[in-house]
Amino acid sequence: MFAVVFIAAIAVAGCSPTSGEQPRSAESKSPATSSAAPPDLEAGGPVALPDGRELYVRCSGTGSPTVILEAGDLDTTGSYAFAERDLAAVTRTCVYDRANLGSSDPAPGPRQLTDLVADLEGWIDASGEPGPFVLVGTSGGGYITAGYAVEHPDRIAGMVFVDVGAPFLDPPPEIIDETRPDHPGNTEKRDYLQVEKDAWGARRLVGDIPVTVISNQYTEDEIADAEFPSERRGMETNVEEQEGWFVLSPRAEQLVVTTGHAVEEVDPQLVIDAILDVVSAARAED
Repeated sequence: MFAVVFIAAIAVAGCSPTSGEQPRSAESKSPATSSAAPPDLEAGGPVALPDGRELYVRCSGTGSPTVILEAGDLDTTGSYAFAERDLAAVTRTCVYDRANLGSSDPAPGPRQLTDLVADLEGWIDASGEPGPFVLVGTSGGGYITAGYAVEHPDRIAGMVFVDVGAPFLDPPPEIIDETRPDHPGNTEKRDYLQVEKDAWGARRLVGDIPVTVISNQYTEDEIADAEFPSERRGMETNVEEQEGWFVLSPRAEQLVVTTGHAVEEVDPQLVIDAILDVVSAARAED
């Protein structure tokens, strides 16, 4: 929910939180062939998807499980600069730019959950990065990691959700308009409200794996300052509703914070530690 509210605010401002990075211009591309050698991604570079588009991917470090960092809405690989080096010192760690962002190719909208998950699946398969994976989803990125996990439970060693809320119930007309795929501020061309609903509706058991759900508890003042009544209701129940992710694993645990929605900006070490704890728990299973 709060990913959508944040996106609406960005759309109104007419800018992106990704330091002004623009996606690569569209080019005529041929579909990728399976015979291509996996790229060397230590320094970062393009990985071809089956339809010929390329996504920018960077993977560093060694060890298993491989951590895949899925950024929040409109964010690029730079949003995980706070964690990438620390994680790579412990285990293999990958970041990437989604279509229409950063150094990745553009893609037409509307972008649905199936498109987003297919791109994640596509670059993982094309890159040859080994599983199993610990998936980390921040804000709206968590819907994508959840979608991938339920489709590929055998590849998942653990998960971390960084304030990934339940779908926005009864969004006001302003939010519906500002998050529509063809809105000028919607750089990703994502159907945000539908993606949330689809990911939430697809939840099911992934496995007996470590899962940490980091959830923000809003203060009374923050709730009172919210613009829309439906937003205030969601803020009041944010922690409770995020327990809905517990269905993914009987070992899911919740970490309640009071940082605000941008947990990684206020307390980056907490997020790093949460990821490393899941990595450690996943390794204990081997």
